[in-house]
Amino acid sequence: MNDTDSVDLPRRKLMLAGVGAAGAVVALAACGSSGAATGAGNPAGNSNNDAGAGPADGGDSSSGGSDGPAIKVSEIPSGGGMVFPGQNIVVTQPTAGNFKAFSATCTHQGCQVSKVQNGTIDCPCHGSQYSITDGSVKAGPAPRPLASKTVTVTGDTLTVS
Repeated sequence: MNDTDSVDLPRRKLMLAGVGAAGAVVALAACGSSGAATGAGNPAGNSNNDAGAGPADGGDSSSGGSDGPAIKVSEIPSGGGMVFPGQNIVVTQPTAGNFKAFSATCTHQGCQVSKVQNGTIDCPCHGSQYSITDGSVKAGPAPRPLASKTVTVTGDTLTVS
């Protein structure tokens, strides 16, 4: 065995160990989630963020109330409202017989609003609050109002589109 053989064997082991470590670093980097910044604390599983396009920034969404079960007028309390998570909408009745509907996606980081109380539509993620009358921001950090939807009343049924 010559001097180069004795040096070459440890060098090969080091190189193989280095390749293994580099692979581990790549694997760890792959485990990091780019969606973590936009979806963290997001009970609805939405990944819209402030810069994204779609319902969170006022874009139209084809998943309105017309695709789900009918909403009964009697379900919406006067002076309040109700969130329909499966349809991603919130329907309010600011005054008797006056119905409004909005996207249920918060414009801050895309969480889904969770309740309507005391004249506001509330997001559980960071505390944003919106008006039940027009969807405008009452308390931030939300940067924009909720996207409006169209409500049609037919008898005792509401249709949202």
